[in-house]
Amino acid sequence: MSNPVLLLHGFTGSVESTWVPTGIVELLGDAGREVIAWDLPGHGTAEKHHDPGAYAEMEQELVTRLPEGQVDGVGFSMGARTLLCMAAIAPEKFGRLVVSGVGRNLFERDEAQAERIAKGVQGDAADDDVHAQTFARYAAEPDQDGLALAAFMRRKHHPLGKTQFEQITHPVRVVLGTEDFAGPAAPLLDALSDGSYTELRGCDHFATPKNFGFIDAVLEHLEVF
Repeated sequence: MSNPVLLLHGFTGSVESTWVPTGIVELLGDAGREVIAWDLPGHGTAEKHHDPGAYAEMEQELVTRLPEGQVDGVGFSMGARTLLCMAAIAPEKFGRLVVSGVGRNLFERDEAQAERIAKGVQGDAADDDVHAQTFARYAAEPDQDGLALAAFMRRKHHPLGKTQFEQITHPVRVVLGTEDFAGPAAPLLDALSDGSYTELRGCDHFATPKNFGFIDAVLEHLEVF
């Protein structure tokens, strides 16, 4: 029997905005795969806190929500990082993984930029900060809470370094657009013991979940068809 598929969206996203419009939930369901799609804490329909400390143990708490047996996983951006952390915490719970919208950025956290984005989603984005302004637009959607998203961005991040990657021996497909600010993919591929790569020509970060190349990579790597 095939594994269920866990879908994890990115920062300022939700199940409704990231996965439903692309048809990927329907495609997986039509192929007989159970889909587990959660709004991550602070996002969409999930519980929202304005205290960064409330999100500090997110990855461990999400692991406890997994069903019995193994799941395959698909993550975009922050959801991809979360998926990798979860796989390192409980490697026995995961099968095949697809991570998109991540690469070099996983190893070079820019605290100043993170704080600019946190200010942006709470409504204080600088006029000349295009990055923060983009996240601010997504944070302004009806199902989001800018103060909760800012707290989420300011949380203590679960480590993702050499120790964690030693636990991630799963087959991992990295999907990254050539115009994505998270790239290049090479540092992430070098850290994975069983990594493969799909390049999305001309695709930027926010367009990734809707890209047909991304969807094809998911279906191929998870051996859906």
